[in-house]
Amino acid sequence: MPKTLTETTISTRHARSKLGVGTYWRGIDAEVHLGYRKGSRGGRWLVRWYLGDQAYRQETIGSADDAIEADGVNCFSFDQAKAKAVKHVANERWEAIESAKGPVPTVGSVVRRYIEERDAKELAQLGCNGRKRDAFLRLTKHVLSCEKLADTPLHKLSENDLHEWRSSLPVELARSTVRRIANDFKAALNAGAIRHRSRFAAEIFPVIRNGLRTEDAQAVVARDKQALPDADIRRIIAAAETIDREDNWEGDLYRLIVVLAATGARFSQVIRMMFGDVQRERCRLMVPVSRKGRGQKRSSHIAIHVGNDVLNSLLPATKGRSGDAPLLERWRHVQVPGSNGNPLTWIRDRRAPWYSAAELTRPWRRIIAEVGLADDVVPYALRHSSVVRQLRAGLPVRLVAALHDTSADMIERHYAAAIIDALGDLAAGAVVPLITDTSGNVVRLQA
Repeated sequence: MPKTLTETTISTRHARSKLGVGTYWRGIDAEVHLGYRKGSRGGRWLVRWYLGDQAYRQETIGSADDAIEADGVNCFSFDQAKAKAVKHVANERWEAIESAKGPVPTVGSVVRRYIEERDAKELAQLGCNGRKRDAFLRLTKHVLSCEKLADTPLHKLSENDLHEWRSSLPVELARSTVRRIANDFKAALNAGAIRHRSRFAAEIFPVIRNGLRTEDAQAVVARDKQALPDADIRRIIAAAETIDREDNWEGDLYRLIVVLAATGARFSQVIRMMFGDVQRERCRLMVPVSRKGRGQKRSSHIAIHVGNDVLNSLLPATKGRSGDAPLLERWRHVQVPGSNGNPLTWIRDRRAPWYSAAELTRPWRRIIAEVGLADDVVPYALRHSSVVRQLRAGLPVRLVAALHDTSADMIERHYAAAIIDALGDLAAGAVVPLITDTSGNVVRLQA
């Protein structure tokens, strides 16, 4: 059992000023004591707690407010030191209990677990084995490589840790890339916190949310900038057809760009389309709903009406194929030894669905260079352009959101400028003359 404690009054500056050099204790409870160690140039707060078998553990909390005012961070008043001592002992005891159950989860361990589970999920969905996926590359390079952060126990993770990590990312990274990395990281941390929620306090979730919060203003700027006029969309499709022919894509690249532009869907949605999703007699494409979000989807597909030009462009991909055959495919290549001692060469192996948006990176760069657009225009611009086109055509926000498999709230937050323009045109059309011309002259309103 704990030894009998001899207590000293250390709760005020005046009481501590009368003490000589040495260490003094005050009980918090039967097994936890707050200590004050006075030196020749000021004092420091200590905490010790009973471990059993006449053994104690002792640690320093911080400086006492003998000479300067307490800030609750490095310098503490008696009450602040007492509160920190109680919290510190509670955390240490919790860690001792949890360590007996197994290793305490760290940032690195939950991120690695998330990568494994996400890779397994994508493998089951797409059947693409042996390929390093985008999340693996991003999280490995920008999170797991930060040893200090990766080794941090998840329950000790702070908002400041996450802010420092965001600040340490290379400045040359595009905003969209930083946002994508942060979203992957947030998903990994949340998955780990949920998995181990019986071992953590609920306060871990606001730490993750606030520490990795993205700026909505940046997203709005990105969407406004990426929305392209219809003339540019037509030029992009024409350039895709040219590059497809020059590089012998056999129409695969061209058809992918046409479907992305015509539907405004995400890459991850259109690559799951099947031959049966082309309903030529009804002039529409059935786009699979996204796998984003946690809620139950009301339907498995979204009907997108398209023109005969789009349907005709898909004819080569639909002739003689079954309804469950992938609509959009591309050639897969393998390396084989060259002849006469030549190095390895790539040859076509088989046709398979597109796997990742990263596969579009190189041909897209050629496409925008051919059109003469800025280097920062990304394939997602086709989706932004589709949203803005429908808003400016006067379609209700809820309908536009439904056709693009997102929420009306997202549309209103990120495409406000297009909505204002559309409503402004409608409002202008509702203007009528209100003042009678007594002179008999007819005054026409200018359109």
